[in-house]
Amino acid sequence: MSDSIPRILLAGLSGGTGKTIVSLACARAFTRRGRVVAPFKKGPDYIDAQWLALAAGRTCSNLDPFFHSREIIRSLFFHRSLGADVSLIEGNRGLFDGMDERGSCSSAELARMLDCPVVLAIDCTKMTRTVAAIVQGCAGFEPGLNLAGVILNRTAGERHRDVLRRSMETYCDVPVLGMLPKMKNPIPERHMGLMSDQEYDGSAHLDRLADAAAEWLDLDAILKAAHAAPDFGPRPGPVFPGPPAEKSARIGYVHDAALWFYYPENLEALEHAGAELVRLSLLDGEPWPEIDGLYLGGGFPEVFAEKIAANRPALRYLRSLAESGMPVYAECGGFMVLCDLLEINGESHRMAGVFPLTTSFCPRPQGLGYTEAEVVEDSVFFPRGERVLGHEFHYSMCVSDGAADLRHGLRMIRGQGSALGRDGFLHKNTWAGYNHIHALAVPGWAERFVAAAAARRGGER
Repeated sequence: MSDSIPRILLAGLSGGTGKTIVSLACARAFTRRGRVVAPFKKGPDYIDAQWLALAAGRTCSNLDPFFHSREIIRSLFFHRSLGADVSLIEGNRGLFDGMDERGSCSSAELARMLDCPVVLAIDCTKMTRTVAAIVQGCAGFEPGLNLAGVILNRTAGERHRDVLRRSMETYCDVPVLGMLPKMKNPIPERHMGLMSDQEYDGSAHLDRLADAAAEWLDLDAILKAAHAAPDFGPRPGPVFPGPPAEKSARIGYVHDAALWFYYPENLEALEHAGAELVRLSLLDGEPWPEIDGLYLGGGFPEVFAEKIAANRPALRYLRSLAESGMPVYAECGGFMVLCDLLEINGESHRMAGVFPLTTSFCPRPQGLGYTEAEVVEDSVFFPRGERVLGHEFHYSMCVSDGAADLRHGLRMIRGQGSALGRDGFLHKNTWAGYNHIHALAVPGWAERFVAAAAARRGGER
């Protein structure tokens, strides 16, 4: 059975060309027109994905050829697109930029996997006719790429736009789908990208972007390009095969302004494996309910370090859970909270103290990109010998001399990790490190997590 899925991938020539702003503007503008938009982000990213979800009013999933097979990508894309009028994917980096000279895992490769038309956003600062040459080169660079149009961004004025349009019409057969003027990014930024919408209401910012899209972009032509996508092909199988398991354990996950980096599929995988999920916070002072397991995602604990440190009852309770043998899984920001100290701007803030370590915030990234690691010690989360794919993006570093003496679960093959080419600190049934995983790329993680939580519940009974 074949399905029609109107779809478009918005790409750029490089990072910083404005494709995120264009993607948010289109998603919000289509939504305000009454269209149901299914948003996607190519590559490992929490912040842009969260903004896309806010713009579309619908969960955003990440699609990544490094993590996922073609079958998983097509299944996830298909099932997330059900019920939508248009599916919009924001690419990452440059259109053809991948992990090697062949462009593996690039936005262009993802577009080919999904047979998806591409709209290219180009920063036209101090360029006119050269833009036509760039577009012509991109259109013919890789076989199988469907370049459906371009959006010319950061144009300087009417004369600039007129020369750009005439150059494109003279030298290219790729349509111009809009020209945006130079405008200040309405969404504040910080060290990891756009500021989190968890810290303030970003709806007004998105509406301003949608206003700009309505004025400067040919939204009808962009939708027409999406509807011109070929039939999707054979209907793929479900994202999570088999019926959901009966609820056997309650797993808490901290989701507040400090920690909120969770792929939706990670939480869904836990639910499918039999977890009842409970949302928790380290910031509001509310007591936690009884739980059988705990998941601490990444985020911005450095921004809220003083507030987290002041919540001593929650931190003491967090440590007691780890000491009791509860399965606790912590990624990046969650790892920082489990350490002794978090240093930022010359000040030290006392955290939970599960690990006798200090993390120190730095002005530049200390780990950035995809990771690959080998599990070197058995735990309730991973068996020894398993290969784990993930990613890291952290500005903090582990500065404690004692790191070498602690148990580690991972030997890094690719990536920085926490210390000495390792990651995944182990203490009883707690696993913590800088590595982020996507559940669909690590089969069995969710099932093992739930099984460990269920065993704890059974043991208490």
